[in-house]
Amino acid sequence: MKTAFIGLGVMGNPMAENLVLNGQYEVCVFDVDIGKSDRLVKLGARGADSVAHAVAGADLVMTSLPGPHQVAQVAFEQGLFDHIKPGSAWIDFSTNNLAVCRQIVEAADDRDIDYLDAPVSGGDEGARAGRLTVLVGGEEPVFQRFLPVLQVVGENICYLGQHGAGYSAKIAQVVLCYLHSLALSEALMLGIKGGVDHRGMLSIIQHSTGKSYVADRYGPAILSGDYDPSFTVGLAHKDMKLAMDMAENLGIELPMCELAATTYERAIHHFGFDANHLKVVRLLEEDNDTFLQV
Repeated sequence: MKTAFIGLGVMGNPMAENLVLNGQYEVCVFDVDIGKSDRLVKLGARGADSVAHAVAGADLVMTSLPGPHQVAQVAFEQGLFDHIKPGSAWIDFSTNNLAVCRQIVEAADDRDIDYLDAPVSGGDEGARAGRLTVLVGGEEPVFQRFLPVLQVVGENICYLGQHGAGYSAKIAQVVLCYLHSLALSEALMLGIKGGVDHRGMLSIIQHSTGKSYVADRYGPAILSGDYDPSFTVGLAHKDMKLAMDMAENLGIELPMCELAATTYERAIHHFGFDANHLKVVRLLEEDNDTFLQV
């Protein structure tokens, strides 16, 4: 199967690599940062110099992009829909919103393109291991046809129904990561300020009812001062803003998410868009003059 993979960032690069190494797919790769394709080309992928070049002749196009703006750009401005062949398919692994999803579904139907929204969860380590959770919306026969491809990049493949269901599920669950990060930092500060040893407090959290992936994955990075450089605070805020936009469109109030979104926005102003996403913890540390590093 001739495939194109567009977007070779923290998640997209290892996902594309797993497809290349699988050996069953002829993979063409593209990113606006051309250098990101170098290693994949050495592994056997074919490099492209544009979206149009990447998708031309492909049976399946896959995208892993930062957000709705980039997805819309690739689809309508950079040539995906102009150059993808009728009868082919597009799987979007990005975190997207429902407005752009509706535009894509309409354009795909007009051009006889099958389309699945399939955002992923599991972090960069899950992407490298091919163990992502993939949240899929779209027509079930299309899902079944491309299930083997999805199983190359993920191990927990969830078919959720109509177009947009995957995007909605991703936005709904991803906010917990950011809420948990803020809650973890506050719990650590409370315990440490009260006299508990840093590592001891984290261990207590990891073995109590407050245990979580965030405590296990990010707790040590907070205590080390590393703050986990694999993701940016700007992209974290982008996800929170998507959640708030979705809540507004659905007519529901999310006060905890609103507070978290405001805190991440403050962190962008303080540290910059490309700062480590857990620098939001540093912001709270500075607010309270309590630093969590061992």
